[in-house]
Amino acid sequence: MAPHAPRTPSHQPSQEQSSPELITLARGEQPEIDLEIKKSHFLARACRTDSMDEARSFIADVRSTYPDARHHCSALTLTDLSDGHALAAPPTERSNDDGEPSGTAGQPMLDVLRGTGLANTTVVVTRYFGGTLLGTGGLVRAYSDATAQALARASRVLVTRRHLWDVRVPVAQVSRLEADLRSRGDTGSGAVRVEETIWGPTHAVLMLSSGSSDPTRLHGLLAALTQGEAVPEPAGSRLTEVPVRPSSA
Repeated sequence: MAPHAPRTPSHQPSQEQSSPELITLARGEQPEIDLEIKKSHFLARACRTDSMDEARSFIADVRSTYPDARHHCSALTLTDLSDGHALAAPPTERSNDDGEPSGTAGQPMLDVLRGTGLANTTVVVTRYFGGTLLGTGGLVRAYSDATAQALARASRVLVTRRHLWDVRVPVAQVSRLEADLRSRGDTGSGAVRVEETIWGPTHAVLMLSSGSSDPTRLHGLLAALTQGEAVPEPAGSRLTEVPVRPSSA
């Protein structure tokens, strides 16, 4: 089980607000595309990178894979996921033309990356020169198109912060309460979910999660299902990842 964030005070704002979400790439290797333009080859691949060290490592891996290529241009965006407010923080962005004329590679790649809304992503486009100059406009189009194609083919996940709650329940009531909670059929990011059940001799603790740090809705739900006997206690939070379909654009 993932480590929990520190427990939070029980007092919360009265208006429920869902935690922010972001879309990033799934972990692991992503498809590489090979875009040929006037005999130049533009090899593009994207990678999930959660830190600057991971981004640098990915760029270095691409360089070592194609050591004889002229250019390894890159663009990246990073959002710190280490604390409860991170998903709302502005990202860190970088781009590198790696020897191409200034503004013809890294910045156009970053513009495409921004347009996807993806977070924590690094893209590298490796160019093998084919002998024909493409001109400034041609380079911008080539690096932009290669980046767009690589990102369109990459697998994605939705990252959201789930807030955790412990609910102490008599053993005799656990099965019914779990069934009632699961039967509600909520599937959205703000839904209340049963994450875990910890059994004791007379009582069990249900760990529930919700998309909001405000317990108002959860209090009302548990009051209705248990005649007011079950009270949620805050138990920190954790990030979850759910696969999503890539953009069709």
